[in-house]
Amino acid sequence: MKQSKIAWVTDSTATLSTEFIKQHHIYVVPLYVIFGETAYRENVDIKSEAFYKKLASAKALPKTSQPSPGEMIEIFKEIKKNYDHVIAIHVTGSLTGAYSGAISAAKETGVDAFVLDSQIGSFPLGKMVERAVALEQQGKTFDEIVSVIKTLPAKGRLFLTPGSLEQLHKGGRVTGTQTVIATLLNMKVVLKFDKGKAILSDKVRSHKRAIAKMVDYLETEIDHVKEVTVIHADNLKEATHWKSILQNQFPDIAFYITELSPVPGTHAGRGTVGLAWLGE
Repeated sequence: MKQSKIAWVTDSTATLSTEFIKQHHIYVVPLYVIFGETAYRENVDIKSEAFYKKLASAKALPKTSQPSPGEMIEIFKEIKKNYDHVIAIHVTGSLTGAYSGAISAAKETGVDAFVLDSQIGSFPLGKMVERAVALEQQGKTFDEIVSVIKTLPAKGRLFLTPGSLEQLHKGGRVTGTQTVIATLLNMKVVLKFDKGKAILSDKVRSHKRAIAKMVDYLETEIDHVKEVTVIHADNLKEATHWKSILQNQFPDIAFYITELSPVPGTHAGRGTVGLAWLGE
């Protein structure tokens, strides 16, 4: 007999724990990172540690790819057999096709679905999924959950100082002119997500100032932030040190460390650090 409950779908950039995924039966659609002729499913065929080692020795920048329409359709067909509804929350649609792919798969299979563009990724995306699942556990209906999670994208924040501007440029995430200017002047940049798009929000003279600028952004929203993660791309040493400093500076906030998964790590580059949160 079909279960009268909600199926949850997200993608591999959400960095949800394995335990959470298993406990709540989350369907995680993997994105792809491609080295040469070989495609790897993010967090399935290649985990972050192995990815960054491979990236460090790669002669050419890997490419990234969204899941195929067929993969999405198969997932939604399986969901239709056992669930009445599906809520899919995906990484920003401006950078990958997972969001549009979920919409197409829902239409193709006739599943009663709500698909949300998180307008962000990584830790904030994962937190959106966690909050949505918590609402179901509280007894909220499908429509009640949808009305709440529609408000979440506006509360997500993700700031990064990229480890490689050249890599960011090659990945098509920043214009050539901005890269050249920043490189010539030996500047550091802060990248933020604004309405789903990755933009350069600040150019500063040093890495230390880039870090300080991201902390400034956090301070402006301190009254409605309970959890913050230090994002990094193969830069655990700095992330750990920064987390310790931030925990002392903001004792009422719970701080975590999150490594960028392979797909966003491809574009940001090794050495990237940043801050991310989902406001209350």
